[in-house]
Amino acid sequence: MAPSHVLRCCQRVVGWIPVLFITAVACWSYYAFVLELCVFTIKSNAEKAVYMVIFHLLFIMFIWSYWKTIFSRPANPSKEFCLSKSDKELYEREERQEFQQEILKRAAKDLPIYTTTGTRAIRYCDRCQLIKPDRCHHCSTCDVCVLKMDHHCPWVNNCVGFSNYKFFLLFLMYSLLYCLFIAATVLQYFIKFWTLCRSKSEESCPQNELPDTRAKFHVLFLFFVAAMFFISILSLFSYHCWLVGKNRSTIEAFRAPLFRNGPEKDGFSLGFSKNLREVFGDEKKYWLLPMFTSLGDGCSFPTRLVLGDPEQNAATVQTDSTKHVGPSSQTFPARPLSESQNRLLGSESQWTDSAPGEEPTDKGVESHVAVLIES
Repeated sequence: MAPSHVLRCCQRVVGWIPVLFITAVACWSYYAFVLELCVFTIKSNAEKAVYMVIFHLLFIMFIWSYWKTIFSRPANPSKEFCLSKSDKELYEREERQEFQQEILKRAAKDLPIYTTTGTRAIRYCDRCQLIKPDRCHHCSTCDVCVLKMDHHCPWVNNCVGFSNYKFFLLFLMYSLLYCLFIAATVLQYFIKFWTLCRSKSEESCPQNELPDTRAKFHVLFLFFVAAMFFISILSLFSYHCWLVGKNRSTIEAFRAPLFRNGPEKDGFSLGFSKNLREVFGDEKKYWLLPMFTSLGDGCSFPTRLVLGDPEQNAATVQTDSTKHVGPSSQTFPARPLSESQNRLLGSESQWTDSAPGEEPTDKGVESHVAVLIES
C-alpha cells in the first residue's frame, strides 16, 4: 500500500508540470508584450493605449477561463446511481455474470439510462461501485467516474466533462484570440527587427527607430511562440466546435454510444441550436463568460435516436428511421426516446439472447436472486 500511495503522490506532483509551463509562458508573454514591446519599443502613445486595453481584456478572459477549467471539480454521479448496501453485498457475493446483471437491472429499473455496454449489459463501474449514467466514464488518472466525460487534459491537470466543458471551450477560444492578437500586433516589429538596420544605437539608425536591445529578442520569440500556439490551438478548437454542434464528446466521437438498437453516434444530438444551448445555456449574455450555465444535471440527457442529422428534412429522417441495425432487424423509433418510458430497462429480452420460441432465462435468474435475498 505504501509504494502505491507514494507513486500516486508523485503522479499528482508531476501532473502540475504542464500547468506550471503554461503559466510561465503566460507570465512571460505578459512581460514581453507590456514592458518590452509597449513600454520600451512602441513610440506612439495612442498605439500603446489601444494595444494595452485589448491585450489586458484578452489576458484576463484567458486566465479566468483557464483557472476555471483547472479548478472546477469533475462532476460525479449522484447517490441514486450507487448500489444499496444489500445490493452491493449481493453483487459482490455473486460470481455469475447473468445473476450480477439481474441485480443491476433491479437497481437500475427507475434510473434514466439508455446506453449499454458492448454486450448489452448495464454499465457498471467496479472501481466506484455505481451504475454509470449515460455519457459517464471512469477516469483512470483522477480515479473517479466523471459525468459526460470528454477527456483528461494534462494541460489543465483535470478531467474535462460536464462541470467544466464550457470553461474548456472558452479557454481554447480566448487563448486562440490571445495568440492571434499578439502575433498580429508584433508582426510589424518582428519584421523590422529581423530585416532592417541592426545597429547598436538608435541614433545611427533613424529610419528604423528600433534599437538592437534585449527587447528585440523578446519580440522575436513572442511572435514565434504566439504563432506556434495559435496553429496548434486552432485545430483543437475547431474540432471541439464540431463536437458541440454534433453533441458528442471526444470519447463518443471515437466510440459511438450503444443504445438498445445498437451504436448510434447521433443518439444525443438534438439539432445544432439545442446542442449549443445544452453546453452554453439559454441566456446568451453569459455565453462568453466563464460561468457555469450548462443545462441539465449531467446524469441524464435527452436522446433522439435518428441515423441522420436531426436538422435534415423530414424525408431523410423518415428514410433513416427505417434502417435496420444488427442481426435482430430492429428499427429505430421515430419519436424521441426521452418522451417514452425507459424501454431499455423495461424490456426483458434485451439483456438475454433467447432464440425464437425459447423461454427467456430471466425467470430462473429472478428466482435465484430472490433466494439469495431471502437468505
